[in-house]
Amino acid sequence: MRVFVTGATGFVGSAVVPELIAAGHEVVGLARSDEAEAALKSAGAEAHRGGLDDPDGLARASAAADGVIHLAFIHDFSDIYAAGATDLGAIEAIGAALAGSGKPFLVTSGTGIAVADHVLTEEDGPAAGLHRTASEEATVALAERGVRAVLVRLAPSVHGRGDHGFVPRLIEIAREKGVSACLGDGANRWPGVHRLDAARLYRLALESAPAGTRLHATDEEGVPFRDIAAVIGRHLDVPVVSVPREQAEEHFGWLGRFAGIDNATSSARTRTLLRWEPREPGLLADLDEGHYFDA
Repeated sequence: MRVFVTGATGFVGSAVVPELIAAGHEVVGLARSDEAEAALKSAGAEAHRGGLDDPDGLARASAAADGVIHLAFIHDFSDIYAAGATDLGAIEAIGAALAGSGKPFLVTSGTGIAVADHVLTEEDGPAAGLHRTASEEATVALAERGVRAVLVRLAPSVHGRGDHGFVPRLIEIAREKGVSACLGDGANRWPGVHRLDAARLYRLALESAPAGTRLHATDEEGVPFRDIAAVIGRHLDVPVVSVPREQAEEHFGWLGRFAGIDNATSSARTRTLLRWEPREPGLLADLDEGHYFDA
């Protein structure tokens, strides 16, 4: 397939691109800069210049492809709903270009979009009113318009070398404050997935996931937050402390809204459907390799 990939030079996208090429697919990546274009060409992909705020350009690139993987997202937590609106606009533009074609269209979301008092499964829909709720709903609706639309929900920690997400920020905060913290007893759980395992899941989903499917890119169902804090504390040689939940944003800043979520998530249906088996190190093992703590 000729596959158009948004977010192709991001942390996950830069693993998806070589995974696709190694499997014999051609890749055209969305590039916002000369640096991104050069990185794509170095990886063996073509570049399409543009951004998420260019719906016409997204539509043209999508119509010329055999399938689309949408990974890009504007991670601006100061205005996350504006980022969600941009995401929705991109999905609608790409979806309109693919309508009636039967082509695969993979849209990225997160496991935190679903809220429940049980271990989340692929059957759980999005909670109302969150920044990606409309994007998930629009994606599923495309299955009724002749698009093989598939949702891929990533764990809050997609980890591995080069990670610049939540866990590196937790390490920075621990360095700054001289303590590694959890909220309350730290029993709340984060699922995790290694970026290389996630990349393989995207490729498998592109090739065979049915229309309207929700997939969970989670290796571990849920790692207690206190265990993450403990590994960070050990590697930095700082105390592990409990912070009251009402002080979450005071201690963690913008990450405070995520530090206390209990997001245990199953990927059992995903594994069975696509014969996907994660094989890279889990989150705690990856942290213990030490590369997260290199100066």
